[in-house]
Amino acid sequence: MKKKNLPLLENIEITGVAAEGKALARVDDCVVFVPYCVPGDVVDLQVTKKKHNYMEARVERFVSYSKDRTEPRCEHFGECGGCKWQILPYPKQLAYKQQQVVDNLTRIGKLELPDISPIIGSANIYEYRNKLEFTFADRKWVSWDTIHAAGGLDKLDLSNGLGFHIPNCFDKVLDIRTCHLMPDINNRIRNFLRDYCCRHGLSFYNEHSHTGTMRTIIMRSNGKGELMLIVVFAEKLTDKTRALLEALRDTFNEIRSLMYVVNTKMNDTIGDLQVSCFSGDDHLIETMEDLQFRVGPKSFYQTNTAQAYELYKVVREFASLTGSELVYDLYTGTGTIANFVARRARKVIGIEYVPEAIEDAKVNSEINGISNTLFFAGDMKDILNEAFIAEHGRPDVIITDPPRAGMHEDVVSTILSAAPKRIVYVSCNPATQARDLQLLDYAYRIVRVQPVDMFPHTHHCENVVLLEKRG
Repeated sequence: MKKKNLPLLENIEITGVAAEGKALARVDDCVVFVPYCVPGDVVDLQVTKKKHNYMEARVERFVSYSKDRTEPRCEHFGECGGCKWQILPYPKQLAYKQQQVVDNLTRIGKLELPDISPIIGSANIYEYRNKLEFTFADRKWVSWDTIHAAGGLDKLDLSNGLGFHIPNCFDKVLDIRTCHLMPDINNRIRNFLRDYCCRHGLSFYNEHSHTGTMRTIIMRSNGKGELMLIVVFAEKLTDKTRALLEALRDTFNEIRSLMYVVNTKMNDTIGDLQVSCFSGDDHLIETMEDLQFRVGPKSFYQTNTAQAYELYKVVREFASLTGSELVYDLYTGTGTIANFVARRARKVIGIEYVPEAIEDAKVNSEINGISNTLFFAGDMKDILNEAFIAEHGRPDVIITDPPRAGMHEDVVSTILSAAPKRIVYVSCNPATQARDLQLLDYAYRIVRVQPVDMFPHTHHCENVVLLEKRG
């Protein structure tokens, strides 16, 4: 159907929330997905996509606002694409996330469930992240509302933005002046960088022509407020870029680790590139209980530090270790969970795809005086097999914390063959978790389910499931 023929729907009440942070309504037995609404809003909707059993739409006019709607804190709300649930009170966010877990496990997994524990909310709902990434663009993206308010595109300065990609658009970057996901130091550094580059003629990157010097920055922090800043250039270090790094070092005492990368590839990933230390340390130290964790520039570490501790306490409780167990920690990252539970286990074996993360995991064991861990780097489906288990022992407990895509079928098959007494499945995507749990269901029953909110103001939810062997 052509866009001009798509209908305008009037006086539609928003009745629920859906995937990807969208709200939903029902019109003549057809589901309509709408961004930036909350249940109880009454709106006029312009349909933007129409399929047989659903539609997508945008709000043309708010007829009336829901009593549950709150004012968003962020000036970029509605354009950035992140933190879409800022307009929902936090208790409501938690209720919808809890329901999301129930729906995924019952509708996708069709699983028999125990009572699901109430979701553990985040103590901090702003400034909770320890990592953010921003992109340079020689032409910044602006919304139609901004263009209209300015009186036309020609009235706006569209040059040189530093911010977030617009969702699903690799070449469109929204210039971000203020982000509340990290403490204000992230805003001061980012705005300093943008202004310095503009003043000193350092060109911003163009994703189409692959020209320009400045590509991306990555900011990491720890509980002490120390920062790691990684600046990604599209060319080798020059006098100009060296002067920029010196200016960052001299201006911001908070930067404990100043790193840089030269990326001449056609994509922004740096996993396969060398990260050079310009000044300070090549890592940060994060503390959890009496443990210290080394976090390098490529390391995976849960991005909400305080909630990571709550999450790991749940994992440790579910594992029910007595000191005699052999534990496999799959997708171990920098070994945070492995080292967190090691003192209550006989031995912990961690497996992770990223070699640098495994090196950090080994260091994390060493600096904490933990001697009962072993770590291996490689693709999970290739490493975890019958030969590996025969060599290292059949696990009593498996802890698995896969990426959003979930576990490969070969990994699930090997887990079933290993037949541990207990499996603790940590997931950042309850939908793929439900799929994997269905594969495990004939041999394992679900005993406990504990959702944990790691990302306030988003639809994302972490979920921990304890499985015990049937019979």
